[in-house]
Amino acid sequence: MKAQVVLATLKGDKTLSELAGIYQVHPVTISQWKSQAEKHLHELFEKKDRKKDEAKDKLIESLYKEIGQREVELEWMKKKVAPFS
Repeated sequence: MKAQVVLATLKGDKTLSELAGIYQVHPVTISQWKSQAEKHLHELFEKKDRKKDEAKDKLIESLYKEIGQREVELEWMKKKVAPFS
């Protein structure tokens, strides 16, 4: 119901008082819902991108971790082989 009220408010074809009468909700509450929706509306479109970015960041982190591990192993092998050279 909140979504319907907010959508009706965003359309702008009715006043808050009219919407309050139709939906039996106080005009202040409708204003709060509208401002909350406007504040968080951008998140609806960012979530998909954020999930992709999180997956990408996890992959990059694991690759850097693996590179670091390989570098440590390489240094250890160089130290072990150096006395024989």
